[in-house]
Amino acid sequence: MPVRIANNGKIWQRYDTTTRLRLWGGWLGGTVITLICWQLIANRTRWEFAADAPRQLAIFLQRVFPPDWSYINQLWQPLWDTLTIATLGTLLAVIIALPLSFLAARNTTPHPVIRYLTLLIIVVSRSVNSLIWALIIVAITGPGVLAGIIAIALRSIGFIGKLAFESVEETSREPVEAITATGASRLQVLSYSILPQVMPSFAGISIFRWDINIREATVIGLVGAGGIGLNLNATVNLLRWDQAGMIFVVIFGLVLISEAISARVRQAII
Repeated sequence: MPVRIANNGKIWQRYDTTTRLRLWGGWLGGTVITLICWQLIANRTRWEFAADAPRQLAIFLQRVFPPDWSYINQLWQPLWDTLTIATLGTLLAVIIALPLSFLAARNTTPHPVIRYLTLLIIVVSRSVNSLIWALIIVAITGPGVLAGIIAIALRSIGFIGKLAFESVEETSREPVEAITATGASRLQVLSYSILPQVMPSFAGISIFRWDINIREATVIGLVGAGGIGLNLNATVNLLRWDQAGMIFVVIFGLVLISEAISARVRQAII
């Protein structure tokens, strides 16, 4: 490590001895953990199957392509269901997450206990994958689009709520102090100083989550939560790989379109 000698003759270094030992210890510990994990994976891997993977991939691609283009006429309704699940699920999550974000933020929560309870809701929502939520909701309400909407909303509440309450906590204090100095109530301060600051960020977060939900809505149909995933599951079970290939093409196109729309909207908002 390069050193620098000061005018008084002392040698200045970037880290002292204790810090350097900690850094080397951290790197050594990380290397050891990586090697142990790799050893566990290697012992449980059937390497003969891994070696055969390229041939199996080639066979799979031969079955999937060319796709059955005529099958697209049967995918318009499932495609619409997928868009409905993603859009309504995101909208429901936004309606719930907006008040939760203000309850979770330190500078707007009415009481610390309420804040911790709200954070618990956000953490639970983020901890469970949308596919797991879909399994639970399908078991309760039965299969269909409604289960997909609820599953997407339950997953999105935590995502939107976390980013939104962090945005609320980062708002500037000057507008808040100015509105408060006029004798405004707590609700008026929230409405006229904090809310205008966070709305662009909140809108961008919501659009970004809708873009993610488009992808997730195509997957939760595999467990009966509606959408194009139902058709994908059916074609795979029937070994209709050409139809499955058509579904892959449609999903890929849907994701590209949603990504473009999301980027343009976020750019216009932010």
